[in-house]
Amino acid sequence: MGQRRRTYPTVEELRDWRDFIETAEALRSELASRLQKEFALSPGDYAVLLALSEADDFRMRSSGLAAAIHWERSRLSHQLGRMERRGLIRRDECATDNRGAEVALTDQGAQAFRKASLPHLRAIRELFVEPLTPEQIAAVGDIMATLRARMASLTDT
Repeated sequence: MGQRRRTYPTVEELRDWRDFIETAEALRSELASRLQKEFALSPGDYAVLLALSEADDFRMRSSGLAAAIHWERSRLSHQLGRMERRGLIRRDECATDNRGAEVALTDQGAQAFRKASLPHLRAIRELFVEPLTPEQIAAVGDIMATLRARMASLTDT
């Protein structure tokens, strides 16, 4: 009689899963709190500003922006509305396609992003990099690459 394949995670695997989820959430929460308190930016604001700061001419089609930050278009639309009201971005008609809009980084948005970036990167170093050894950082990278590949294979089918 062959060995039966295990259907559910073990107690230890579930403990590791919960540790992973709870620690990741604690890290995200602390980074979000610092961004909000120090710079009045949400993690969503920062994700949009980062993508636009890296884009050609500091602008992207909204569909491309949604794909770049892995968000649903409806979520992005609400986020952009809030950011537009605060002067961080503007939405322009697309010069090459009347059906779409381009999202552009404003001077105010670029300034907010520059002001927040170095402290945000220092916080990432403090909270994520410094507590780990170089070997642990490499292991985290390997683990995340494996999980990303698995998730990509699920969406490809």
